[in-house]
Amino acid sequence: MEFPLTPRAAALQARLVRFMEAHILPNEAAWHAQVAEGDRWTPGELVPRLQARARAEGLWNLFLPDERFGAGLTNQEYAPLCEIMGRVFWAPEVFNCQAPDTGNMEVLAQYGTAAQQAAWLTPLLEGRIRSAFAMTEPDVASSDATNIRTRIQRDGDDYVIDGTKWWTSGVGDPRCRLLIVMGRTDPEAPTHLQQSMILVPRDTPGVRVERMLPVFGYDDAPHGHGVVHFEGVRVPASNLLLGEGRGFEIAQGRLGPGRIHHCMRLIGLAERALEKACHRLSTRVAFGRPLAERSVWRARIADARIAIDQARLLTLHAAWMMDTAGNKVARQAIGMIKVVAPQMACDVIDMAIQAFGGAGVSDDPGLAQAYTWARALRIADGPDEVHRDQIARLELRRYGR
Repeated sequence: MEFPLTPRAAALQARLVRFMEAHILPNEAAWHAQVAEGDRWTPGELVPRLQARARAEGLWNLFLPDERFGAGLTNQEYAPLCEIMGRVFWAPEVFNCQAPDTGNMEVLAQYGTAAQQAAWLTPLLEGRIRSAFAMTEPDVASSDATNIRTRIQRDGDDYVIDGTKWWTSGVGDPRCRLLIVMGRTDPEAPTHLQQSMILVPRDTPGVRVERMLPVFGYDDAPHGHGVVHFEGVRVPASNLLLGEGRGFEIAQGRLGPGRIHHCMRLIGLAERALEKACHRLSTRVAFGRPLAERSVWRARIADARIAIDQARLLTLHAAWMMDTAGNKVARQAIGMIKVVAPQMACDVIDMAIQAFGGAGVSDDPGLAQAYTWARALRIADGPDEVHRDQIARLELRRYGR
């Protein structure tokens, strides 16, 4: 089993690396300065300017496998590109490859009607608007999505939505125009046919953002994660995606590729943390010797190199399985990477923080925020415990249990 890059993917990879080196890395300080100025929830001019350049260079919508909408790359082809973008927290947006918009665009491309695609997919593909995904809820254990209590009830030619969601990523962005909401349409149906997904324009009466949630003290402006209340929110019945009771089906189609993206971005983030740690250890002298000459640090660097490469190979294997056998067959492999990659990133970034000492817990080297993102992803898209349980059940099934 090999994971070679196709000629097209290799060419895109080379162009993406050049773009990152020329336009993303030199502008990291400028991006943070813009976010810190004035109204932190108003995007600055840097990202739109870089987006125009990326689009002109053909580095746009690389994640979509359908050539009608994106680059037409397979999951295996896109994964290494995702790793490169993941080296900088805000870089994916420059290429219109940022979550949760990527997942929402995939949903609209795969399950949306022509009218839904014209209204929402086209402006998302063009980067004119942003979107959010509203699934988890504060009052139930949403790691079991059958617990979701938000109601979506038919009323004539409309659906009426009532409930509360949180960790609705992207809703803080003033460019957010659409929420994809998962809720219960038929409480009497079989368990996995009770839920549906529906398109809710952000400005619909009854949609209220209560507050933005910090992640270990970071509010992730201008993107953010919000608590959103839906009170008597009325939208046309034509806004329903795919049909009543199809919510779990859509969720599985959405989350499979999304987990590949998250894991590869984490691998890129971990690679950069290791690079920073190696540079730091090579230039810092303590007790008469460079830190890089200490056996304890060499062991830690070796462990980090092993862990990153293991996670990458496991993720590429999951991407290959998705491409060749489909999401259902690949679900054990997808669950495995979702456990391995965030934990690996946490460990590597934590090692880098230790290498930087006091500087590591400041914002200067960017490791503190990197760690918060990696740690949060051990919960997002399903916590470790849920994935481990599924991995074990699928394994035991092979032995007749």
